[in-house]
Amino acid sequence: MSRETGKPTAMEQLIETLDLEQLEVNLFRGRSPQVGWQRVFGGQVIGQALVAAQRTVDADRSVHSLHAYFMRPGDPAVPIIYQVERIRDGSSFNTRRVLAIQHGKAIFAMSSSFQIEEPGFEHQIAMPDVPPPEKLLDEQQIKAQYLAHAPEAVRKYWQRERPIEIRPLSLAHYFSREKLEPRQDVWVRTTGPVPDDRICQAAVLAYLSDMTLLDAALYAHGTSIFDQSIQAASLDHAMWFHRPSKLDDWLLYTQDSPSAFGARGLTRGSLFDRSGVLIASVAQEGLIRKKAND
Repeated sequence: MSRETGKPTAMEQLIETLDLEQLEVNLFRGRSPQVGWQRVFGGQVIGQALVAAQRTVDADRSVHSLHAYFMRPGDPAVPIIYQVERIRDGSSFNTRRVLAIQHGKAIFAMSSSFQIEEPGFEHQIAMPDVPPPEKLLDEQQIKAQYLAHAPEAVRKYWQRERPIEIRPLSLAHYFSREKLEPRQDVWVRTTGPVPDDRICQAAVLAYLSDMTLLDAALYAHGTSIFDQSIQAASLDHAMWFHRPSKLDDWLLYTQDSPSAFGARGLTRGSLFDRSGVLIASVAQEGLIRKKAND
């Protein structure tokens, strides 16, 4: 609880949001925090769907991949029903399909795969050589130095209490129309402790994996998701969980966008812990189009 307000912190609220209510076998209900959003954050739906799927799998199986599609915007005012289909239970792998439903319609679908722990070949790419988070502006400094003259949408984003703290290596895209290289490096960390539970840790990691990704696809066009003339939304999201992480320190989220075409932008991401261990990879395609009246 926050000592100043006596209310749950943003991180405590996220943990509570990810803790679904079980209604029946294979049927779960999730709720959204009432923080003034017009639609449910996509990372929340991914995290909740992952929790629903994981709760139908034996405890010795952990998620190694998920592939999801966003079909309709979620309504934060009403619960989301998660229906899990048990596709396969094998000796090493389990496959699940989750459908998220609101107002009688599907808003999201996800397939995920779970595996027992076993030894095997190991390698990974190297983490980029970037300044550590302590050498970057923290969120309070960003607010003090930049927000006074920032666009309203940018101010609202940075002033809202969030469960994930973000320290971008560059803020140029928020305040400039310059066309930049379509890549970015962002340090991220939770603003409070995450339970020592791999289900919860994977769900929180899935939640934060949806943050900042579409920005990279817009860099090359001199704009950002805060541009009111741009319609931007996640279309699909894939994630591979390579190694467990307790999420008790900063993570480096490196992102690049290899292509934008047909009002869609593709972005790839890698999540490293501070020591350079690659813990997850992400790919997402998003809708990025000019609004019709502009």
